[in-house]
Amino acid sequence: MSSTEPPETRTAAAPLPSRTRAVRVADGEELRSVALPGLTLTVRARPGNRPGLPPALYVHGLAGSSQNWSALMPLLADHVDGEAVDLPGFGDSPPPDDSNYSVTGHARAVIRLLDSGGRGPVHLIGNSLGGAIATRVAAVRPDLVRTLTLVSPALPELRAQRNAWPTALLALPGVSSLFSRLTRDWTPEQRVRGVMTLCYGDPGRVTDEGFRHAVEEMERRLELPYFWDAMARSSRGIVDAYTLGGQHGLWRQAERVLAPTLLVYGGRDQLVSFRMARKAAAAFRGSRLLTLPDAGHVAMMEYPETVAQAIRELIEDSGAGAGSGGGDENSGDNSGDSGGS
Repeated sequence: MSSTEPPETRTAAAPLPSRTRAVRVADGEELRSVALPGLTLTVRARPGNRPGLPPALYVHGLAGSSQNWSALMPLLADHVDGEAVDLPGFGDSPPPDDSNYSVTGHARAVIRLLDSGGRGPVHLIGNSLGGAIATRVAAVRPDLVRTLTLVSPALPELRAQRNAWPTALLALPGVSSLFSRLTRDWTPEQRVRGVMTLCYGDPGRVTDEGFRHAVEEMERRLELPYFWDAMARSSRGIVDAYTLGGQHGLWRQAERVLAPTLLVYGGRDQLVSFRMARKAAAAFRGSRLLTLPDAGHVAMMEYPETVAQAIRELIEDSGAGAGSGGGDENSGDNSGDSGGS
């Protein structure tokens, strides 16, 4: 899965062709486009507060984008030089030439990005689908990962949450186009409210500005001709990964992860069951567990300060700061609660 192709890099000032509208860039963030053979990835950078900080890579979940990390990245800029990737077909990244949206395909894209830029090893941070991808990357390429943080990772469950069933249905042939037709009269505001109700423990935590930005992003995505195809194929990739056994199964790969690991689970998560937290803590050797009773599926957006503090402690305790490689020393258990906002 390794690749060393030299990337072509373009800045946000030179937009790629056939784009519908510009992607929002928060203060302090920078966008660039990295072109690899058969693959182009948009990367959102939040440089560290000083030179010499170790690199971090953030990986979003299904239907998400690098913007999902805009609240967390500045809080960690004192510890890492951060970059968040738009997975192929999501955010501002176009579809891959081979239309491979499997978990392995996404993991290969992340690995190729890290290899081409020479940024590894990184502090790797993933949410939901991004957590499954990060798990696979950490298992097959331990040389690329200093520490691993997983926020509500999409790991196989025997009894999936009821609200996660639509993801499996979306993987069935024809369902995505049917859903697109059935919901064509839904406004972007209605869609965003539905997503926030599903993903947040308390949607009321979303500010008016945050809601407005989410609506703008939804409007942009709905104009993309490949939006529903990317959703359907990635959903199918999750279902396939859930049924994969043997050494390529996600739980087996979790047991192979060597990097110090932080697991973050929300008590109000409607997509990944809170009961999976203890199973994950047992699977990832020497991991630490942060439980947030009031959080939903995107704790890094709901409680960014709490999550950031836990990641800082992981980095400091593991000795994987600037100029240091990864390891599994001092990665004991650490439970917490949601605390303040």
